[in-house]
Amino acid sequence: MSGTDFQNIFNRDFYPTPDNVIETMVGMSEVQGKIILEPSFGKENIVKWLKRAGAKRVIGCEINDTLRRAATECEVIGSDFFKLRSEDISHIDMIVMNPPFSMQERHIMHAYEIAPPGCEIVSLCNSTMLDGRWRDERTVSHIVNMYGYSEELGNVFSASAERRTDCNISAVHIFKPGSGDNEFAGFLSFEPDEDMPHGEGILKYNEIREAVNRYMTAVSMFDGVMEANRKINDVCGELGFSNITFGASRHYDNTSSTITRDVFRKELQKSAWRWIFSKFKIERYLTSSVYEKLNSAIEKMECIPFTMRNIYRMVDAIVQTHGERMNDVILDAFDIICKYADENVTWTGERWKTNSAHMVNRKFIIPYMCTSKYSWNNCVSVEYGSYCTKMDDVVKALCYITGAQYDNMRSLYDFVRDMNMDWGKEYSWAFFNIRGYKKGTMHFTFQNEDVWYKFNQAVAKLRGWELPVNTGKTKKSGNAK
Repeated sequence: MSGTDFQNIFNRDFYPTPDNVIETMVGMSEVQGKIILEPSFGKENIVKWLKRAGAKRVIGCEINDTLRRAATECEVIGSDFFKLRSEDISHIDMIVMNPPFSMQERHIMHAYEIAPPGCEIVSLCNSTMLDGRWRDERTVSHIVNMYGYSEELGNVFSASAERRTDCNISAVHIFKPGSGDNEFAGFLSFEPDEDMPHGEGILKYNEIREAVNRYMTAVSMFDGVMEANRKINDVCGELGFSNITFGASRHYDNTSSTITRDVFRKELQKSAWRWIFSKFKIERYLTSSVYEKLNSAIEKMECIPFTMRNIYRMVDAIVQTHGERMNDVILDAFDIICKYADENVTWTGERWKTNSAHMVNRKFIIPYMCTSKYSWNNCVSVEYGSYCTKMDDVVKALCYITGAQYDNMRSLYDFVRDMNMDWGKEYSWAFFNIRGYKKGTMHFTFQNEDVWYKFNQAVAKLRGWELPVNTGKTKKSGNAK
């Protein structure tokens, strides 16, 4: 709407959504080719973003007459969102909104009530709305807990937003399940494109289809037990004998708890996703800190319906981001070595400069690694824990750089335990020669000068550093390559 003064229509609920907030809020959700409802489109910020992202159509409502008449991108289907009924939007795939915060819970609950089965609902909300009420089935907290997830975004309207507020904002993602014969509609109806990763050597098409089938069958069997429970009470009731309960319970750590059908479906879905991820064995190749980052994404994925399409999207995402994750592994390994002692590092610039680059020395020392506490026959001993694990993480990075197979590497803890190492004597482990000392330190020396140099070179490239012309290499002097 050219020339309109939007300041004149501001009210306490009018907060246009910046593009960066929309991108963060939509997150992993698939927009391409979908028909999407925006229940209160305002200045059409969300509508325009969705169309740029490839939405097939965006339809919507807006209560403000001025904003509604000014719409150029949205297909207006009404003014009052609360007057929409299920039959009005039975054709949509998704609802995306930033509702007025004074009515945010009512908006999200109405969206969930009228959304067709299989619809995804994405909404911003005040984070306080989600606090501690998830057991009440009449709240958004309960719906999100059972059928989706929420993500804390912080004060996203406090800085670059057109209109500011200091409220903490969350994004909620809700996946409305089907019911009856429609509950699993589309779960199996997916054929991967030829250029899409099929998970060869990890998961094949038939394995994925079988896993989804098992999930569907298990939920259906649960329903069968509940229906049998109802029927036996109908039969026995005529004889004055009723209230028979065939409940479901789960036993864990010597305790048991009764679970409802919704809880069963949710926990089974999480377990099924974990089974899929376990097939990748990806944690074996990532440092602990990088895996923690991936794990947060996995936890979100567990809340998404366990369909073949979603599984293939996940497979594709893991394949496409593998190199990025492994770059983080390399940087992690470098920081692990550098943080323990200044002697582990050579500075390529003057040390007082805040932007000086540095490189790991060919020989470095890790403190607090060795102990005589558990040693027998006066042999080197190491405590199982963070220090050993950190050096295993370094080996993961070197395997990625050199193409070596990490599966063929023994952990440092196992190596020291099995070798009966003498104090101060040198042994060959993975990419290093190692020596353990009674004062607790372990000395590491890169066995191969080229591996040492490639490691430093990889870090320098990722961090935008320039290695010096003379790196200290003895075999290859001159310009660093």
